[in-house]
Amino acid sequence: MLGTQDLTLFIISGLLLNIAPGPDSILIMTRSATQGWRAGSAAALGIGAGTCVHVLAAALGLSVLLAASSWAFTVIKWVGAAYLVWIGLQMLLSRQQTGPATPAALTPALPYRKIFAQGFLTNVLNPKVALFFLAFVPQFIAPEAPHKALAFILLGAIFNLNGMLWCHFLAVSTALASQRLRLGAGPARWLNRGIGALFLSFGIKLALSER
Repeated sequence: MLGTQDLTLFIISGLLLNIAPGPDSILIMTRSATQGWRAGSAAALGIGAGTCVHVLAAALGLSVLLAASSWAFTVIKWVGAAYLVWIGLQMLLSRQQTGPATPAALTPALPYRKIFAQGFLTNVLNPKVALFFLAFVPQFIAPEAPHKALAFILLGAIFNLNGMLWCHFLAVSTALASQRLRLGAGPARWLNRGIGALFLSFGIKLALSER
């Protein structure tokens, strides 16, 4: 199909990779739990937009330059790591608002456009995502494909569509679970700190990662 091969295996592998937990999933779940499914969906759409940037960059060869340039990789890696650490510290140091210490009270509400930007930056500033597309997608492009860039974009779009389906499911299911689960002051506070620590660890892990 348009220069692709093993499309069924690609779809299954892509779904499994999207389900694997990471900073994107944690961001969606956090926003859904604190502001409802619409906020989680805004984060998911931002993540999807970031994925589109990586797919187009890889198809146009920009990710090859990133893979080849130690300087470019290091700069983007440190910017992305700093952003994840900043999100984590915000959650760890957030002060309790008036009222019960629910996750919504402990995590400041944001406009949907800012949540979208959070999702976008969390994804697009991770150079390992760019390298992932360079390593994973070409395996499913037929060697004889006349337009390999178009085949790459098609596979990237399929991967992103599957990712968006999972991310929106995650947003809705997290919001529903949050409505049913009422945490006391202590557990809610520690849950918020735990999520902040996760983002902090993601940032440190990215900063210490090798090419």
